[in-house]
Amino acid sequence: MADHSILVTGATGFLGSSLVRHLASSDAFSVKAPVRHPRVNFPVGVEILPIEDLDASTNWHAALLGVEFVVHTSARVHVMSETVKDPLVEFRKVNVEGTLNLARQAAAAGVKRFIFISSIKVNGESTLPGKPFSAHDDPAPKDAYGVSKLEAETGLYRLAASTGMEVVIIRPVLVYGPSVRANFLTMMQWLFRGVPLPLGAVHNQRSLVSLENLISLIVACINHPRAANQTFLVSDGQDVSTQQLLKKLASALGKPARLMPVPVWLMHGVATLLGRRDLSSRLFGSLQVDISKNQELLGWTPPVSLDQGLRMTAQHFLESRNS
Repeated sequence: MADHSILVTGATGFLGSSLVRHLASSDAFSVKAPVRHPRVNFPVGVEILPIEDLDASTNWHAALLGVEFVVHTSARVHVMSETVKDPLVEFRKVNVEGTLNLARQAAAAGVKRFIFISSIKVNGESTLPGKPFSAHDDPAPKDAYGVSKLEAETGLYRLAASTGMEVVIIRPVLVYGPSVRANFLTMMQWLFRGVPLPLGAVHNQRSLVSLENLISLIVACINHPRAANQTFLVSDGQDVSTQQLLKKLASALGKPARLMPVPVWLMHGVATLLGRRDLSSRLFGSLQVDISKNQELLGWTPPVSLDQGLRMTAQHFLESRNS
């Protein structure tokens, strides 16, 4: 019989679905997965629960019965091209009001620990080379998504202080892994097709985190006593430039990296003229994180190296093309 009952929100998402499968493979956990569309294939033993949209009015009573831990991965995610008139209002509905509504009900139901998957955007958008963000830095979000995540974190810590429910905050950097979507998938498609890319002169430093390493830290935070009411940053522990990342990923795909050494200042100027400063920042800027707190407090280090994570991601990409 499982030792712990755990509720995972966002169970059909990139992170949530893999986390559910990982937890369900262990005899230590019985897993509840609230979903909007019950016709989802989960491992045997996962309790699938129908749930409405995540907002301030969602009723979590049935889902929280007997639950000891909550891992909250569900969110309105950051998008590169926002279309709504006031993004912060929309982000707050889900990321702040929806999160705190769930957390208040969790505390009332006797949940021991609430793990919130936040974002490195709470710290900011970029770092100077060799000066990584740490979990102890003052938050400095620059966009509506980051602001909403910080407001949720602040509300959760206030709730922890008033109710005794333990809270753990995890701020991932860019997450990649099998079934990754968005820009990372586009990058793999370009490399696979042999598209020449003007990124051969980009010598920034970026932290990334594989899905496997993020899940490993979440599991460590579920019941480690020293994780209670702490904030953690997470990465693979190895930083790379955009140029190095493309070369490593191309190698994992069994393809040459066709990189042209176009000056960064020129590409940044073109991106600015095209209204894509956000993309320019990701491609050319640095964003590093210091994860030493994880080792010091939890004894946790990334079990999967960057190269291993990229190989697993590339292998899944190649297999999906052949299936």
